[in-house]
Amino acid sequence: MSLFNIFDIAGSGMSAQSLRLNTTASNLANSDSVSSSVDQTYKARHPVFATVLDDAQQGYKQGGVQVRGVVESQAPVRQEYNPSHPMANDEGYVFHSNVDPIAEMANMMSASRSYQNNVEIANTSKQLLLQTLRMGK
Repeated sequence: MSLFNIFDIAGSGMSAQSLRLNTTASNLANSDSVSSSVDQTYKARHPVFATVLDDAQQGYKQGGVQVRGVVESQAPVRQEYNPSHPMANDEGYVFHSNVDPIAEMANMMSASRSYQNNVEIANTSKQLLLQTLRMGK
């Protein structure tokens, strides 16, 4: 693997973690949202990642991270009986999003650390390339 390929791999990792941070921020922003129906209630979203390996005759030459999509959580929404709430349905129920703020904060810290690790990989690779060039002088 060429040292130049590391920039592509770290870049794909940073892009993936950036999407993860954005979806987590969206989840946190909507964690207190309510609705009068289960179908209209905000549901937590999570990105799905996959590794990418370019198969050059089984001599895997390059890898990276690919975003396969963003899926909605299948966890049930919380329903609360509150007939005086302006968003209550005909039966008096209000539906809250299924976002767990504590889990989302942990996810945000993990994504931030992963992004930082990819930045460090790119910086270290850059320094190695610069040192290699200096040896050729």
